[in-house]
Amino acid sequence: MDFVSIRIITGDVARLVEFYERATGVQARWATEDFAELRTPHATLAIAGTRTVPLFAPGSARPAENRSVITEFLVDDVDQVHQNLSGFVTDFVTEPTTMPWGNRSLLFRDPEGNLVNFFTPVTAAAIEKFGAQAS
Repeated sequence: MDFVSIRIITGDVARLVEFYERATGVQARWATEDFAELRTPHATLAIAGTRTVPLFAPGSARPAENRSVITEFLVDDVDQVHQNLSGFVTDFVTEPTTMPWGNRSLLFRDPEGNLVNFFTPVTAAAIEKFGAQAS
C-alpha cells in the first residue's frame, strides 16, 4: 500500500486551488473544473468540488466541516514562509513555534477553515527524520 493523496471537498474549487497555489508555490494540474491536484515529490493535495461527492456516495463529504485533520507541508524556512504569507493568510492559528518533537511549525486555516501546518525541522532528530525529504 502507498499513501498518495488527501482530498479536500469544497464548494469553490477555483478559490481553494488559488489559495493553495499561492501558499505553497505549487502549480495545480486541473483534470476538470471540479478537480485539481497540487503534486509535490512525496504527496498530492487533491481539491474537488461538491459535484464529485455523489460519484462516491451522496452526502458522504461536506465542505468546510473539517475540525480534525491537519494538512502538513515541509518547507525550507518556516519563519520566511510566515513573512511571505502575512497579509495573504487571514487566519493564523499559531505563529512559528518550535514543537517538542523538533519541528518549527506555523499553523493556519485555509479559506474553508481546514488546518494547514507548514513546518521546518530544527532539532538534530527532526532534521535526520526529514533530511531526505527536504528540498
